[in-house]
Amino acid sequence: MFRPSIYHFLAVVITLIITGCKNVPPVTSGIGSDELSSEQNFSQHLKVDNEKLSSQLTISDIKTRTRNELLEVNLQLTSHYQKSLQLQYHFNWFDKDGFAVEARKTPWQPLELHGMQTTAVKGLAPTLEAVSFNLYVREVPEKAFKF
Repeated sequence: MFRPSIYHFLAVVITLIITGCKNVPPVTSGIGSDELSSEQNFSQHLKVDNEKLSSQLTISDIKTRTRNELLEVNLQLTSHYQKSLQLQYHFNWFDKDGFAVEARKTPWQPLELHGMQTTAVKGLAPTLEAVSFNLYVREVPEKAFKF
């Protein structure tokens, strides 16, 4: 008689995740492109360092694929603010267990978003172990740009 075990349960859960469970970002394992289609899912990939800025930025589209077996991300970041924003961003990468991969090794990148602008932001995972990500965005103080 067949007796299910925890391993069978985990196999079913992992299969559901890989085959497109809508609340989990895709795990890509071949050449091709996966798109996330729910804005609710998009917000889980954006981390912003202050509440005011958080309300002014959204991710409007995410595409992922593998390139040389590394996770590649192309997302659309949208500003809902009328004026220009001086920002910096970097990607945080996570393994299949949710642990950070190569933490703090990705440098901050400058990004200027003009009023109501949408721009593409791209990232490539640093290791094969990375299967998910978030984009961390912070505002650069205005005085940092004055000479």
